[in-house]
Amino acid sequence: MNFGLSESQRILRDSARKFFSVECPIPEVRRIMETPDAFDGQLYKKLAEQGFTGIILPEEHGGLGLGIVEMAVLLEEMGRAMLPGPYFSSAILAGSVLHEAHGFHHLAATADGTKRATLALVEEQGSWNPDSLQMTGLNGTKLFVTDAGVADTVVVATQSALYAVDSRAKGVTIQPMPGMDPTRPLYSVHFDHAEGELLGEGPQARKALQKALNIAEVALAAELTGGMQRAMEITVEYAKTRKQFGKPIGGYQAVQHQCADMYFFTEGSRSSALYAAWALDNKAPDAEKAVAIAKMYSSDSGREVGNRAIQVHGGMGFTWENDCHLYYRRAKASEVMLGDAAYHRERIASMIIDTVEVSSGTLEEAFALD
Repeated sequence: MNFGLSESQRILRDSARKFFSVECPIPEVRRIMETPDAFDGQLYKKLAEQGFTGIILPEEHGGLGLGIVEMAVLLEEMGRAMLPGPYFSSAILAGSVLHEAHGFHHLAATADGTKRATLALVEEQGSWNPDSLQMTGLNGTKLFVTDAGVADTVVVATQSALYAVDSRAKGVTIQPMPGMDPTRPLYSVHFDHAEGELLGEGPQARKALQKALNIAEVALAAELTGGMQRAMEITVEYAKTRKQFGKPIGGYQAVQHQCADMYFFTEGSRSSALYAAWALDNKAPDAEKAVAIAKMYSSDSGREVGNRAIQVHGGMGFTWENDCHLYYRRAKASEVMLGDAAYHRERIASMIIDTVEVSSGTLEEAFALD
């Protein structure tokens, strides 16, 4: 593995950062998040013109056909800019499911941004684990569906199948839910014997869903990292200029420790996200474990960095005018999205147990006596 970005990846990072600084500065983020669905059609169109909405989708379906590492590089910049709207839910989450489930005729419109999609997975028990699904057919309620208010297609995961459902179809009711992050609205979606297109069923559908979730978890870990980076930059700049007792608060060791911790968490999250992206790209044996580690670490780290940013800013960090609380809200929302750290620790533990059981079985067979 190369521990540095390639020249083309650095160009992507720099061009994306420049694009977001112009098209999506924080004042624009605040304006968009005050709209009913936190969506701006013109900004989304510009994302599509850059090719961002099809970054990992195949070229034959209108995408750029780039790798997971390039996706992680882009998502880190999006997290740094705190991009509002349905990009993650459509281009990454639902887009990956549609691709893995061979719903190819949906991909061109997703890749060019003319249509948007989202994934409906979580049910009443609140779990992101596909094994916990109880819904059979298109009859029931899905919760915490991101950006469903502006989605054209809802990709629905049930106990044994995947469906693509028109959000305006008969029997589909979409209602807003309260959420912590105002830049990424949540909805409940109720299906009353709705009709939809069957994308896949049985083990094939479950495999497609899990592969797509792995990609989305890496993307979310990278996005969290970008948010941590920006929260740290804001905090360090504040520590250099805010004075107490005649000198900048950054001169006090307690504040320096907080900033050092933020740097530690951010760099650790970046490393784990990029390795997981590389592992998926290269089909490494430990790829799924690396994905779980990346999401686990970034979930905890995003919360910790946000917490320290607020502490260094003091009471000002809680005010609406300060940007720190917005990054903290995004971190807290993303912490639980696609499974919190506890969920992914359980995944890692089960993978380790399975490995040990296989190894034990191999040894028992090797030393078996006739």
